[in-house]
Amino acid sequence: MVNGMGGTPLMELFIANKHVNEVLAGKGIKIARTYVGNYMTSLDMEGFSITLLKLDDELKKYLNAPADTPAFVQF
Repeated sequence: MVNGMGGTPLMELFIANKHVNEVLAGKGIKIARTYVGNYMTSLDMEGFSITLLKLDDELKKYLNAPADTPAFVQF
Protein backbone atom coordinates (compact mmCIF):
# COMPACT_ATOMS: atom_id res chain seq x y z
CA MET A 1 0.00 0.00 0.00
CA VAL A 2 1.21 3.44 -0.91
CA ASN A 3 -0.85 5.81 1.24
CA GLY A 4 -0.73 9.54 0.55
CA MET A 5 -0.73 12.01 3.41
CA GLY A 6 -3.19 14.24 1.56
CA GLY A 7 -0.98 16.77 -0.21
CA THR A 8 0.92 14.52 -2.60
CA PRO A 9 -0.62 14.26 -6.07
CA LEU A 10 -1.94 10.83 -7.08
CA MET A 11 0.48 10.76 -10.04
CA GLU A 12 3.42 10.96 -7.62
CA LEU A 13 1.95 8.15 -5.51
CA PHE A 14 1.80 5.95 -8.61
CA ILE A 15 5.43 6.83 -9.41
CA ALA A 16 6.41 5.78 -5.88
CA ASN A 17 4.37 2.59 -6.29
CA LYS A 18 6.17 1.77 -9.55
CA HIS A 19 9.53 2.13 -7.81
CA VAL A 20 8.42 -0.03 -4.86
CA ASN A 21 7.23 -2.72 -7.31
CA GLU A 22 10.58 -2.64 -9.13
CA VAL A 23 12.58 -2.94 -5.90
CA LEU A 24 10.46 -5.83 -4.61
CA ALA A 25 10.58 -7.64 -7.96
CA GLY A 26 14.36 -7.29 -7.94
CA LYS A 27 14.40 -9.07 -4.59
CA GLY A 28 12.14 -11.84 -5.89
CA ILE A 29 9.17 -10.74 -3.80
CA LYS A 30 5.80 -11.48 -5.40
CA ILE A 31 3.08 -8.84 -5.01
CA ALA A 32 -0.45 -10.16 -4.44
CA ARG A 33 -2.34 -6.83 -4.38
CA THR A 34 -1.47 -3.15 -4.58
CA TYR A 35 -3.35 -0.21 -3.10
CA VAL A 36 -2.43 3.38 -4.06
CA GLY A 37 -4.30 6.45 -2.84
CA ASN A 38 -5.16 8.68 0.08
CA TYR A 39 -6.63 6.25 2.60
CA MET A 40 -5.69 7.91 5.90
CA THR A 41 -4.35 11.44 5.53
CA SER A 42 -2.75 14.07 7.75
CA LEU A 43 -4.39 17.39 6.84
CA ASP A 44 -2.87 17.78 3.37
CA MET A 45 0.66 16.97 4.52
CA GLU A 46 3.17 16.19 1.75
CA GLY A 47 4.56 12.67 1.49
CA PHE A 48 3.37 9.10 1.71
CA SER A 49 3.80 5.89 3.64
CA ILE A 50 4.53 2.42 2.33
CA THR A 51 2.98 -0.60 4.02
CA LEU A 52 3.97 -4.18 3.24
CA LEU A 53 2.29 -7.33 4.54
CA LYS A 54 3.69 -10.85 4.30
CA LEU A 55 0.68 -12.96 3.27
CA ASP A 56 -0.26 -16.48 4.15
CA ASP A 57 -3.47 -18.21 3.04
CA GLU A 58 -5.47 -17.01 6.05
CA LEU A 59 -4.42 -13.36 5.70
CA LYS A 60 -5.02 -13.47 1.93
CA LYS A 61 -8.65 -14.42 2.63
CA TYR A 62 -9.08 -11.34 4.84
CA LEU A 63 -7.23 -9.05 2.44
CA ASN A 64 -9.61 -10.05 -0.36
CA ALA A 65 -12.74 -9.72 1.79
CA PRO A 66 -15.29 -6.97 1.08
CA ALA A 67 -14.88 -3.81 3.17
CA ASP A 68 -16.89 -0.61 3.51
CA THR A 69 -15.38 1.95 5.91
CA PRO A 70 -14.92 5.74 5.79
CA ALA A 71 -11.26 5.29 4.76
CA PHE A 72 -11.43 2.16 2.61
CA VAL A 73 -13.96 0.46 0.31
CA GLN A 74 -13.45 -2.86 -1.46
CA PHE A 75 -16.02 -5.09 -3.15
